[in-house]
Amino acid sequence: MPMTMDKAQITLPSDREVKVMRSFRAPRALVYRAYTEPGLVRRWLLGPPGWSMPVCEMDVRVGGRFNWRWRSEENANEFGFSGAFREVQPSSKIVHTQAYDPGTLGGGCPGDDAIVTVTFTEESGVTTVTTLIDFGSKQARDAALATGMTEGMEQSYQLLDRLVNEQSRA
Repeated sequence: MPMTMDKAQITLPSDREVKVMRSFRAPRALVYRAYTEPGLVRRWLLGPPGWSMPVCEMDVRVGGRFNWRWRSEENANEFGFSGAFREVQPSSKIVHTQAYDPGTLGGGCPGDDAIVTVTFTEESGVTTVTTLIDFGSKQARDAALATGMTEGMEQSYQLLDRLVNEQSRA
């Protein structure tokens, strides 16, 4: 049985949305914890090698806020995301706003916050995470895709594979 699952499936359901589906060989409650506990989030939500997450603040409840900041160890570039939780259904669904802070990287598309809906479903010990990001406009969606966002997500998902395998054995 392979330790990692197939790569994320990316679709564009509308001209302003990106949908990312990825499965993990782990119970839904564990994958949900990895998404909602800052100590675990810091271990996998990193993207390419050489980046750290010095800021990972999360108050996972309706009305709670989050603030994430990444830093390149190579050149000290930084960027981040922040937002507020709109819906929290433990082990099942999280909906939050997401504002991009380009930091020293620059780029991005100004506009309204994106709305991110993450759902967790489990079948036969495999949890599928579906992330639907509504950027509010085609321009904002295309700008986000141009950053290599989905490749970075897959790199993070590979780290999440390792984390949930480790946690499952603990």
